[in-house]
Amino acid sequence: VQLVESGGGLVQPGGSLRLSCATSGFTFSNYAMTWYRQAPGKEREPVATISHGGSSTNYADSVKGRFTISRDTAKNTVYLQMNSLKPDDTAVYYCGTVVLQGSDWTPYWGQGTQVTVTS
Repeated sequence: VQLVESGGGLVQPGGSLRLSCATSGFTFSNYAMTWYRQAPGKEREPVATISHGGSSTNYADSVKGRFTISRDTAKNTVYLQMNSLKPDDTAVYYCGTVVLQGSDWTPYWGQGTQVTVTS
């Protein structure tokens, strides 16, 4: 299982970024996907989750109305569109999933992509 994030960078408050997470090694369409973030000195927290079919999404209260999670099954990729960015959104962003392997559920994360929001 591999998850590779991209799209992070430096952006001014109010700006936008689109993160991508390219996946391989598992049947992408069978699993929900989650974007997490971890700010310096803080624990990793879930930001947005999308169901395996894409019909259901959930967001942290702090990003509702600003972030949108989506997925493209043909490309085995999940996205996070981030608008109206704030300095508090500064963090390393990770995509993650939990895959059933045999009888065990195993969590996986990518290496992360840095998002820095500053003027």
